[in-house]
Parts: sequence; C-alpha cells; structure tokens
Amino acid sequence: MKRLLSFAVAALAGAAVLTASPATAAPTPALSRESAASGTGTGFWHASGSQLVDAAGAPVRMTGINWFGAETGNYSPHGLWSRNYKDMLDQMASLGYNTLRLPYSNQLFDSGSKPTSIDAVQNPDLQGLSGLQVLDKIIAYAGTKGMRVLLDRHRPDSGAQSPLWYTAAYSESRWISDWTMLAQHYKGNTTVIGADLHNEPHSIQGGGGACWGCGDTATDWRLAAERAGNAVLAANPDWLIVVEGVDCVSGTGDPQCGWWGGNLSGAKQFPVRLSKPDKLVYSAHEYATSVFAQPWFSDPAFPANLPALWDHFFGYLQKQNIAPVLLGEFGTTLADPRDKTWLQELMKYTGTGTSGMSFTYWSWNPNSGDTGGILNDDWTTVNQAKQSILQPYLIPPVGSGGGTTDPPPSVSCAVTYHVDNTWQGGFVASVTLKNTGTSPLKTWALGWTVPSGTQITGGWGATVTQSGQQATAKAPSWAPDLAGGASTSIGFQATGASTGTPSGFAVGATACTT
Repeated sequence: MKRLLSFAVAALAGAAVLTASPATAAPTPALSRESAASGTGTGFWHASGSQLVDAAGAPVRMTGINWFGAETGNYSPHGLWSRNYKDMLDQMASLGYNTLRLPYSNQLFDSGSKPTSIDAVQNPDLQGLSGLQVLDKIIAYAGTKGMRVLLDRHRPDSGAQSPLWYTAAYSESRWISDWTMLAQHYKGNTTVIGADLHNEPHSIQGGGGACWGCGDTATDWRLAAERAGNAVLAANPDWLIVVEGVDCVSGTGDPQCGWWGGNLSGAKQFPVRLSKPDKLVYSAHEYATSVFAQPWFSDPAFPANLPALWDHFFGYLQKQNIAPVLLGEFGTTLADPRDKTWLQELMKYTGTGTSGMSFTYWSWNPNSGDTGGILNDDWTTVNQAKQSILQPYLIPPVGSGGGTTDPPPSVSCAVTYHVDNTWQGGFVASVTLKNTGTSPLKTWALGWTVPSGTQITGGWGATVTQSGQQATAKAPSWAPDLAGGASTSIGFQATGASTGTPSGFAVGATACTT
C-alpha cells in the first residue's frame, strides 16, 4: 500500500489474500462485442508497441480501481462487512471503472487461511467459501458488468509487503507455483487479463532488497520477473505479464530513487525479456506529497517539473513505443493543496481515450491510511472531489459480458437546503431529498460537502454523520426506500457559521440538482 523512497520510513502494505482450492473454475463467457466501444474490448489482450489491443486488434485501456483486503488477514476484499459485493461492483462500473486490480497474498492459499468479516445478511452466497472461491465470485460478477480483472500478488503473507519477491516463509518457487496455479485456474476466462507479478519491489535502508539490472539472481527483480513471467505464460499464454519497477536505479540520471515500484528507468538498458514479448506491460506507482514529501513537490518549478520526472521514471516506455505502461497505483487524501494539482497534472499526463496510459486508482477502499478512497468512510457515498478529477479519463465498461444481471435503474434526484434557525456559534438546517426518477431509491444514502468550519452534532429523519468535510445521511431502517416522485426531509444541528453553502449533494455516484 505505501510507496516510499528506499531511504525513507518503512511503509505499510495493503492488499488481498486467497485460500485456495486449485480446482479449475468454469470460465465466464467472453465479453460481448459491444464492450469494444468501452475500451475493454473482446477476448484477451496483447501489446502492439505501447498500445494495448484486444483479440481483434482494437485499442483498449484500463481505467480502473484497486479494491484491497484479500491480501490482509481478512482474506477477502474489505467492506463486505457492510455491503453486498455485487452492489460494490455495480457502483464501480457505474462510476466508469472498467478494470479491477485485486490484490492477494500467498498466505491466502494456505489451508488455515479463512475469510473473515463478511456479513452473512449482506453476502449470504459468500459464507463458508475459501479465499479463492470468494475471488471467483467477485471475478464472475465483474465479468457480467463488462469489467476486466488484474490479479496483484501484493504480499507473500498477510502481515506486510516485502522488498523481494520471496521471504523465508514463502520461497520463490512457492511464488511461481501459486502464479501458475492461478494462471491455470482462470485459463480461458476472458475477464481475468493478467498477472501483476509482485507489488512494489524495493531496496532496504542501509543496503539490500531489490535491484534492477544488477545481475544477482537473488536480488535482481528484472531477472525474477522474467522467470515468473515465462512460467505463467507457459501455463496460460493469454495473460498479460505486468512488471513493476523498483525504487532506486543508479546510473540512469537524477533522481535515482522514487516510489516503491515506481522507477522503471532501468528498463531502458535492461528490458524484461519474455517468451511472448507482446504480453509485457510495465507498471509504475506514483503518489502525492500527503503520502510522503518527495523533494520534487517542494521544487520551485512544481508542477511544471512533473512531466519530465514522469518521463524519466516510466513515461519514456510509452512515449518511445517500447511497451504499454500501467499506473497500477496512485492516490491521495487531497489533504495538501498540492495533492489536487498533482492529481490533475498526472491525469492530464496519462491522456484521454483508448490511446492513453492505463491506470488503476488506489483505492476503492476508504480505509487506506495513506490515501483514503473513492468511497467515503460510510463505504457507500462517493468522494466527489476525487471522482470529479478522474471522471473525464474513465472509459466505462459496456455490455453484460454474457451475464444475466439487469443493469441497475438510473438514479435522478433533487435537493433543497434551508437554514431553519440560528444562534451564535450554531444553527439548525433541513435538507429535502426528492426522488425525481420513477424507480425507488433503495437503502439510499445522500452525501454532501459541508463548508469549512461546520461540524454536524446531531441529526433526525436519517442517520447523519460527518467525516472531515463529507457529510452523509443514510436512510432510516424504518423507511429504507424512497419511492419514485417521493420526498423525504432530513434535519441536522451543527456548530459554525450558518452562512456557508453546502455543495456536492449526491446519491451514490449521481449528483442531485439543487
């Protein structure tokens, strides 16, 4: 999860874990031809220079999201304690995320690793399953939404990330054998497009850890990626092989060090060599100053210095038509004003349309300590400040992919806001939510941004909470649905000035008119 310089404070990890039954899962049907317009295409993918293309040669692009948790001791994606997994995936697809990067750990496949924190009422069909079987369910449903899935070996065990691709407890041979098992398990399933071989290889403060091009088979990540990548391709020649960078590479120019997994400058002199070269995708991770205060954020030239920095670390691979690049992780809390500028510039750098650089944002989860998530802390409403920056670059999945699930009804809503009473240092206000559509809003949750200095202290007519400047009103248990054309009133008391105007009212991903 964290991505710091090798000489910086050690970082925390975050991702998904599997408990395994190596029995082969039945392949899901191929994605429909209609999906080609969405950038996810048909059939399996390969590279044509730096452009990803589908089985028919049409350009495709990942504009995706990370949903972590299976790499942790939960052995399942997080948030299943509060929501149904299909509801989560419906929301991801409706927001425009066409690819899901799913982290896991090798420990997930151990016989004693049992998924936990999955609510039985919300997710009855996940009860009693192994970690791998839980992932099977998620992948199968993602396929019905037209989404693609990239598997990410995030950690060897559920406790922490590792600088090398192996540890004393989980050897290189175990790492490779688990990858070949997964490659065979999902063979023929066009929803699963590839393997992100190892998350964020990096050096160790004081010496050691991963290098790129040093020639030592015990530490040279480039050589290890070739060994694992070719083993995976032997088991499943349809998959993309995603190879992340390291953090520090000497002799390639300044800066020599970047984020964990983010420095691919060594691939110019020492490229990854695969048995199927058109299956190679390089991947970099990139974060904001709120994650770590890298020196380039305090450069007087910021943000004009960023494109050359990104060219140096990874962008040259795409620009020189060497290979496709995936921004496998990038994210921010937007806590620092520079964070927003950084994110806007990074998205501009990736480009628009199917010819742009692929990306999977970190993260869907609000419980990432580094970045927060696209979801707010209620695991339901959307952080509109982040989503609005990403939205112009998202290419939504289209088509059912052969599934039978009906699309969710469209949402349409309107909000009126009124200050009912004021006193020195506080006020009472009401929000009226109207369902302007014809279908009911089921178990609705209304989110909005409160003005700076406002703190909600209580509410009625709904469960009203506040995290930072994000407020949420959840439907009461006695009236969870709002019928088409109907209205409901939400009241709250707050401290602060009553003169500020709240903004960004939305039900899920849909903005309400005001």
